[in-house]
Amino acid sequence: MALVVLAAATVFGVYRALTDGRFRGTHEVKGVDGSVEAPPAGVLSGSRLEHDLGERATLLQFSSAFCAPCRATRRVLSDVAAVVPGVEHLEVDAEHNLELVRRVGVLRTPTTLVLDQHGHEVTRATGALRKEQVLAALARAVPDDG
Repeated sequence: MALVVLAAATVFGVYRALTDGRFRGTHEVKGVDGSVEAPPAGVLSGSRLEHDLGERATLLQFSSAFCAPCRATRRVLSDVAAVVPGVEHLEVDAEHNLELVRRVGVLRTPTTLVLDQHGHEVTRATGALRKEQVLAALARAVPDDG
């Protein structure tokens, strides 16, 4: 029995190591009535955070109070926002913003969404992030001013 538990824990650990912090895909934003919103509506439309969007992109982090990876992610995202012009970092307490959490489909913390300048989700990642991962996601998401 101990071998089965050990094997299951190992498989789960490998799965988490492979998937945590990887940006992939987006999630359909749902309206208040549960219907999928039309593309013109941004992730934060109608919320008090809508006015805080970055000029080029926004790193939207969903966190919770006792989440250790959330603190590490906060540092990484703040550092990236400080060095990349036009990028803002917004942190949302998932426990106090349940309607938004449900609307954008956040299942665990930390979850980071990369939003374009209009507030549309470009990509998302769950788990602790490395600076290189965030910079690569921004390079794909943010238009080059060239």
